[in-house]
Amino acid sequence: MPHTLKTIPMNPQQTLFSGVVLPDDDVLTRCMHCGLCLPVCPTYAITGREKSSPRGRIRLIKSVAKGTLGYTDGFIEEMNFCLDCQACETACPAGVKYGSLVESARNQIRTEQKGSFISRSVKWFFIRQVLSKKNSLQFFASMLRMYQRSGIVSLFHRSVLLQKLFPKLTALQDLAPKIDERPFDELYPEIIAPPGTIKYRVGFLTGCVMNSAFAGVHEDTVKVLLHHDCEVVMPKQQVCCGSLQAHNGDFETSRSLAKTNIDIFLSYDLDAIIMNSAGCGALMKEYAFFFRNDPIYEQKAQLISSKIKDLSEFLTAIGLKRPPQEFPHSVSYHDACHLVHSQKISREPRMVIQSITGVLYKEMDEASWCCGSAGIYNVVRHSDSMQILARKVLQIQAVDVEYLVASNPGCIAQLDYGITKNGMKTKIVHLATLLRMAYRL
Repeated sequence: MPHTLKTIPMNPQQTLFSGVVLPDDDVLTRCMHCGLCLPVCPTYAITGREKSSPRGRIRLIKSVAKGTLGYTDGFIEEMNFCLDCQACETACPAGVKYGSLVESARNQIRTEQKGSFISRSVKWFFIRQVLSKKNSLQFFASMLRMYQRSGIVSLFHRSVLLQKLFPKLTALQDLAPKIDERPFDELYPEIIAPPGTIKYRVGFLTGCVMNSAFAGVHEDTVKVLLHHDCEVVMPKQQVCCGSLQAHNGDFETSRSLAKTNIDIFLSYDLDAIIMNSAGCGALMKEYAFFFRNDPIYEQKAQLISSKIKDLSEFLTAIGLKRPPQEFPHSVSYHDACHLVHSQKISREPRMVIQSITGVLYKEMDEASWCCGSAGIYNVVRHSDSMQILARKVLQIQAVDVEYLVASNPGCIAQLDYGITKNGMKTKIVHLATLLRMAYRL
């Protein structure tokens, strides 16, 4: 019996959780003759193979859906090789929703229990057992923090023998974000008011990884929001947004997390819900599509999605306050994939940076080229990730600035690793961190 992908609607507006969106034969033929996705695809740039390009993978997915191709090792390899950066969607003149295609294919691979047992187990452990459960994440984070402070990491740095014996472990422990002493949500109350008049009441997603490893970025974000007369609401019962789960094909877990967040944030009267993580913001803006046929959550999800705003998007909309003093530093910007391609936000972060008095802004070549982080991609496909990072590092070296701004935790950790490894002086900072320094908050 041929293997088939389930639930294959032909409506081009169908997205995540609704099944696979297959372009019709006419669109697929035009894809084959077009090729505008090829120059922007990081994996095609590495291999030069058609099957490692978006249009090649679309053909593979359609073949599996029709039953003319099974869940072969080659098919599974290509679905996992893809970073899901969605640069191809930005380049595609036909508007093919490639991201939903590859994510739905991954969901089918997962539900059919195909592919490497080790790979499936690693994803199951991190996606379902760690990131999706707050207590489990805090326990895992505390163990990682103990390891990072145990002296083993520095021992690896001093020992050439250990580096040669365990090269991947050496790299992965340097890639891991530094765990904070305490999670951000334990350091701050649920609601924080600005010192003066409250003009806006905004929600704030503390998330999973950022809550444990980027407490400083969260604090910078809250300080900037308070400076712009916002009362900041951070519900204690909120959970992971579900982005890593969805991008790796675990739709059930992602839907469950989404429902929890929808109910919690709807219990507050908010003008907006602010995101400082590109991946989280991209997924929560999709909540409306995830539940569009759900009789209970359709309207709730639409309301939540309409309130989701990236920090740069929100600040430019309400009117950014210019720092009164000069900030005489050179700055460039890296486009996080799920900000520029999924959310179509590129102009706003640059506007924010260039509004800072005294900044010398320098545009980086290939600013929207993926850094290779892609969620847990740099863990499960480390070698491929490093090849992609190497191209980005060359562009950072060429632009030669003091600060490089990125608005996603994975990008920050990945780029910092590449810069440190190459002995460069550029500092990777979040947009909120740059603003806090400029405002001297």
